[in-house]
Amino acid sequence: MLDKPFTSLDFKDFIELFEEKTGEDLTVQTLRKLELIKEEQETYYPTNALVLFSDDDLRRSLFPNAKIECARFKGVSTEEFLDQKTIDCNIGLQAEEAYNFILRHINKGATVDGIYTVSRWEYPVKAIREIIRNACVHRQYSLTGKDIKVAIYDDMVEVTSPGLLPPSIDYSAMESRQSDARNKVIAPVFKKLGIIDQWGNGLKLVAEELKEYPEIEMRWQEVGLSFQVQFVKKNYIADNVGDNVGDNVGDNVGDNVGDGVTKESQILSMMSQDSGISATVIAGRLGITKRHCERIIAKMKSDKLISREGTAKKGKWIIIRK
Repeated sequence: MLDKPFTSLDFKDFIELFEEKTGEDLTVQTLRKLELIKEEQETYYPTNALVLFSDDDLRRSLFPNAKIECARFKGVSTEEFLDQKTIDCNIGLQAEEAYNFILRHINKGATVDGIYTVSRWEYPVKAIREIIRNACVHRQYSLTGKDIKVAIYDDMVEVTSPGLLPPSIDYSAMESRQSDARNKVIAPVFKKLGIIDQWGNGLKLVAEELKEYPEIEMRWQEVGLSFQVQFVKKNYIADNVGDNVGDNVGDNVGDNVGDGVTKESQILSMMSQDSGISATVIAGRLGITKRHCERIIAKMKSDKLISREGTAKKGKWIIIRK
């Protein structure tokens, strides 16, 4: 508890968020029930949890690392940034801001299933959003010099959260309902806002969506005093080797080493199902770069497996032979 009365704390954005998500007024009684304020000598003071949900300068002073650093890197290393963003609003809004950053930097394709157009992200985005939310709820805010980091590479999305995994949570049994909270005041507020599930279904949701993405592997590990989760494209390393070989000694050699007949067969199957499918969508499904995909398609044209009818945007693929 702090020596600054809660009425002098700037938490207007949290009040708006609370009323929007719950449909209730954030009254003094509610603040007391959620343990966001404490009474002492007939004056209410904010707890550390309310400070974290505020946009007050006090939060930046007491918890300078209560933020998320987001980055999109070029390639598979941290040598070159393509984009960066620091998210330092109140913790109730941080997860969604980080999630939106990821959506801006990953691909979304579309296929035709009968009369319907079906959209699909290259990564299991609901699972990723759940992991970011968990990071915000369960991170160890007392660790100095450590913030949440969200990193996007060509081959994976990575979320690193300060603090080790609680011993009662088992990521190898994600389909079972698991509920534990390091931050006993913050977690109920997130549940009240509807950001996390009170029945411990979060990891079960992650496991269910991963079943729809067999090309993505979820890995987790403890790194120093942090917990890290990665969503990795299983085939990317082999494809990247193909790219490097192609760049150095010729495109055809690179495609033969990286792909062979398998990728061509997969592309032919996609084109058979959707004659208007784009190279971007194909690349996303295969977990390879667009450039690499275009190179394989060019070879398929040269080998007279396929041809293109119409323009690049409005044309369609013709299967010559399988």
